[in-house]
Amino acid sequence: MASVKLPDGKQLEIEPGKKARDVAEKIGKRLARDAVVAKLDGRLIDLDAPLDGGGDFEVVTGDSSEGLEVLRHSTAHAMAQAIVELYPGSKLTLGPPIENGFFYDIEVAGRLTDEDLPRIEERMREIVARDLPIEREEVSKAEAEDFYVDNPYKTEIVEALEDGEITVYKQGDFFDLCRGPHVPSTGRLGAFKLQNIAGAYWRGDEKNPMLTRVYGTAWPTEKELKAYLRRLEEARARDHRKIGKDLELFAFSPDTGAGIPLFLPKGEMLRHLME
Repeated sequence: MASVKLPDGKQLEIEPGKKARDVAEKIGKRLARDAVVAKLDGRLIDLDAPLDGGGDFEVVTGDSSEGLEVLRHSTAHAMAQAIVELYPGSKLTLGPPIENGFFYDIEVAGRLTDEDLPRIEERMREIVARDLPIEREEVSKAEAEDFYVDNPYKTEIVEALEDGEITVYKQGDFFDLCRGPHVPSTGRLGAFKLQNIAGAYWRGDEKNPMLTRVYGTAWPTEKELKAYLRRLEEARARDHRKIGKDLELFAFSPDTGAGIPLFLPKGEMLRHLME
């Protein structure tokens, strides 16, 4: 019988077919409840991944850096699902987690502005309430090409992959080409907030189509989300551009360039005093 080695050195025997979630529950119910993914021999895996063969095992929770990254990645998928549901025909490209949040670049079927973000958030909350299982599926290159026959961006990604290394993650009717891992279900997502929209060229090349990039942030709890948003607001209040404008020290003009300040009388006086 195989066994797994826990971080404290303890060995746990596992029966054939046992999954990461089974070991987490064996360690403790609270740990299993807080788990988002697991780690086997240093590699992150889904909680539904089988542990045949055993190895060094660790439960990863949402309050760890690795767990938080997974949480944000899964939230990006929920956002993509919401946009595809609200804007049928939209084409997904890439949606990675980033520092303090996530983004997804999408060719949206329709016009998307910052005013649409609350509506997308609301649909994301509906997806969370559905508590859809998030399931990993290995597919062949031919199957992946069939999935994305109408999506040139995903087709380009699939072309660079080889059979045996292609996986998709499904939640309800939504699926996305992805290595994972992900939280076990949409109901396990934490607190999130969509922040802004920007333009981004596919693959960062200005010769390629312009896509819509939607940014968001995600945290394990509402308390942590509010604390982060408060820090952002405080940073904006300290922004020298805002302070300079409020004190009538300088202004910016599109005629001279956004990065060139034009000193107003008060600003000129202060500059001369400093010199």
